[in-house]
Amino acid sequence: MAVRWYCSLPLSAAQVVRLLAERNIDVSPRTVLNWVQTFGPQLAAALRKHRRRVGRRWIVDEVFCFRGQQKLYLYRAVDQHGQVIDVLLRDKRDRASAEAFFRQALARTDVTPNTVITDHHQPYVKAVAASIPLARHVRTGLHRRRGYTTQPVERSHVPTRDRLRGTRGLRAIGPGQRFVESFEALHALRRGTVKLRSLVPRYRPSRATVHETARAIVMAMDVLGTQLRKAA
Repeated sequence: MAVRWYCSLPLSAAQVVRLLAERNIDVSPRTVLNWVQTFGPQLAAALRKHRRRVGRRWIVDEVFCFRGQQKLYLYRAVDQHGQVIDVLLRDKRDRASAEAFFRQALARTDVTPNTVITDHHQPYVKAVAASIPLARHVRTGLHRRRGYTTQPVERSHVPTRDRLRGTRGLRAIGPGQRFVESFEALHALRRGTVKLRSLVPRYRPSRATVHETARAIVMAMDVLGTQLRKAA
């Protein structure tokens, strides 16, 4: 519950502590953050097994993450349906980072795209050619009246940017990657790109109200949490 609150809502660790205290659960903010770092990536990996199969047209872009003078780069991609494919946090915006992102996305999705759409960032040219040599690489911009555009991935950045603003930035690559993966997984669950019926058989998405969907998400998280405990 604490991990779900912290990763899916704009709450600080201290705010989560107060919510838990109302339920007679006394922990420290550090404990909440440790839970997020430990169990968030495990829940994200479990949720990936239940998401819809990603499409074969990938739209890729980066989000700049600032903390003071420090700058990190969050690589993200969505398919033609708007489903987030994968995320990778790096400290450099270069060919090696782009290739690392593509390798991770290919391994996690088991899908090879036939079209990759990016902006005009030069390292993408060699990164796509090396990682997905059979894919058609389209270099385009955000505002185009015709043809392909990077607008779908730019729109999908908005919830991520909003949540990162609430965390006051990411301090380091490792913890930042684990948090972003957890956030994206919980966001996918709320957006409906995870098959809730595989976790909550009685759930009917075509008939469900907002309240029923919210309760189904809680039940799905409980199911995944039970599975993680059994695996441990």
